[in-house]
Amino acid sequence: MRVAPSPRGERTGGGALTFVLCTVPSDSHMWNLVALQLLIEEMGHRVVNLGACTAVPTLIGTCRAERPDCVVVSTVNGLGSIDGAALITALRAEPDLAGLPVVIGGKLGLGGTRDSDPTAELRRLGYDGVFPVGASAEEALAGFRGFVAGTLERAG
Repeated sequence: MRVAPSPRGERTGGGALTFVLCTVPSDSHMWNLVALQLLIEEMGHRVVNLGACTAVPTLIGTCRAERPDCVVVSTVNGLGSIDGAALITALRAEPDLAGLPVVIGGKLGLGGTRDSDPTAELRRLGYDGVFPVGASAEEALAGFRGFVAGTLERAG
């Protein structure tokens, strides 16, 4: 699903950034994507929302076509650390997309608070930001907002 198309990564008016928003291939939830899309748009940026169960080739093709400023991967099914690892590995293997900022957030493991924190491993694999929901969705969203304001908007 394409929402708010953008011109191949070129910034226009007001420094708006372009975000590609997706889930991992196994995640069929859509509510998180809609909520994040609204949040990002309220921050003044454009969103290309790929919808639930995003196939990795679809993500790669969209990144090539849209040239976004950032990819946001959101998951609520608990497979973020597994499917998210495969997604970032595939994206980083593409030479023309290897430097693209990519973040992941949501429920990243299946065991709740018993899971070891996957943040370090996901960062090692190539994510620029990791925002696990854990006990506080507000904390994860604050971390994401901080990443956008402190890293992306400043660089733009």
